[in-house]
Amino acid sequence: MALAATCTNPRVRVEWDSYPTADRTSFVNAIKCLMGKPASGKFAQAKNRYEDLVALHQTLTPNVHGNSKFLIWHRYLVWTFEDILRTECGFTANMPWWDESKWAGKFAQSSLFSADWFGGIGFGGGCVTNGKFAGITLNVGPGSGNTKHCLARNGDESKTANTNSAMVSACNSRTDYADMAACAEGGAHAWGHNGIGAVMQDTYASPGDPVFWLHHLFVDRNYRIWQNADSGRVGYIDGTDRVGNKLTLDTIVSVNGLRPDVKIRDIINTLGDKLCYKYNY
Repeated sequence: MALAATCTNPRVRVEWDSYPTADRTSFVNAIKCLMGKPASGKFAQAKNRYEDLVALHQTLTPNVHGNSKFLIWHRYLVWTFEDILRTECGFTANMPWWDESKWAGKFAQSSLFSADWFGGIGFGGGCVTNGKFAGITLNVGPGSGNTKHCLARNGDESKTANTNSAMVSACNSRTDYADMAACAEGGAHAWGHNGIGAVMQDTYASPGDPVFWLHHLFVDRNYRIWQNADSGRVGYIDGTDRVGNKLTLDTIVSVNGLRPDVKIRDIINTLGDKLCYKYNY
């Protein structure tokens, strides 16, 4: 049975190419604001508020990858990030998402990866030297360890080519949630991470690259498109967690205290009271 839409004025997540310049600036500045705030103290490896989110992802990586919790947990992670931007850094614009299917095989040509915004991807695994986040130091990662390193990228368009609409559609053609989620994780999601490379290819600490959020907004948007194809899907979950427990609408989703724990039923419908957002297409 579908969980009815209950929010009356959902925020609209806007695709990057039609995202106003002023909102792009506000989004970047809000991320920088988090990077300049003290960490919460919940994660010893986090040296600023932004890195609380990176450390959360690092800590929970084994639990939220390679199993059916992947999509639903990352949905709540991205919402948590958005809520922290809004409540702690005064971000008021809509969130941007990036339609990677339009840029498959040519990520480097998108304005997202320009010196004006998030910097290039063609650094051969070296440090990003242009864009709004050039020169930042990352303290969480690599991997499950923690040593200071730079924001690096290693663009490979032979990999980004696999974020195309055919890949997305192939996964979204699956009618079972667990099958679709596994396909999504290993499909456009994985190819986007690996095609940007370096920090983004680090499963544990990939949120250290701010592009992570636009990538996962794309992943979440594709999940929402799958849900839109059958109204019952906003009240349907199956599959298992890391240790084999079956997922139900009452399964708890946790972000380790950055925001309150929720049940899957609270966040499975983006048009419910808790999340209250949709995508512009």
